[in-house]
Amino acid sequence: MNSIIAIMSRELKGYFGTPVAWVFLVIFTLMSGVATFYLGNFFARGTADLNSYFSYLPWLFLVFIPAVSMRLWAEERKSGTIELLMTLPVSPLEAVIGKWLAGVIFMGVALIATFPLWASVNYLGNPDNGVIIINYLGSLGMAAVLMAIGAAMSALTRNQVIAFVLSVAVSFVVITSGTPIVLDAVRVVAPQVIVDLVASMSALTHFTYIAQGIVPMASVIYLVSMICFWLFVNVVILSIMKAD
Repeated sequence: MNSIIAIMSRELKGYFGTPVAWVFLVIFTLMSGVATFYLGNFFARGTADLNSYFSYLPWLFLVFIPAVSMRLWAEERKSGTIELLMTLPVSPLEAVIGKWLAGVIFMGVALIATFPLWASVNYLGNPDNGVIIINYLGSLGMAAVLMAIGAAMSALTRNQVIAFVLSVAVSFVVITSGTPIVLDAVRVVAPQVIVDLVASMSALTHFTYIAQGIVPMASVIYLVSMICFWLFVNVVILSIMKAD
């Protein structure tokens, strides 16, 4: 546990020790506002809620989370410090969890930075704050899944740009596998049971349930299993590198 905390603290200092992190937070907050009030036609709908924000949030995550995760391991490989890290009395699992937690905490801070949107809708109307809280928790869960994917992709290469592209590509598949256009295409060539299986593998499908204020056990199991799977992939990649 001490090793995990040490690595997590090291990564967080790396994030907040540079202006890039603060620029990221500002841009993420501004884009969240644009998604809520402009793209989501907030005032035209005449309803004071954050449905428009949370409907666009997965697509913001699709760009911003790979931008955060791409440095987790690629930078270590490029600078050569990964060899030093692997010689320390730290298991690959501890290193993976520590870096992943740092990324999740950073995205948690980014979500907290959007709380003025919450304050705004409360000023303009009477939204269901219970649903909004559930939406924020669900958003953090999705961020944790995509961060685990991004970390695994970052471990594959020493080039941060390549890590970013790989993370976007895999995250895009995970998110969009439950969209109507994909499901309709699958429905043409496969039975309904396969369609339901593809939909159940989509982060967007489970996030849609949560956005309605519903937290089915299947969605909780999905989030936990996806995080564990991609962290396991990350550990396998590092173990192979350590063996070499």
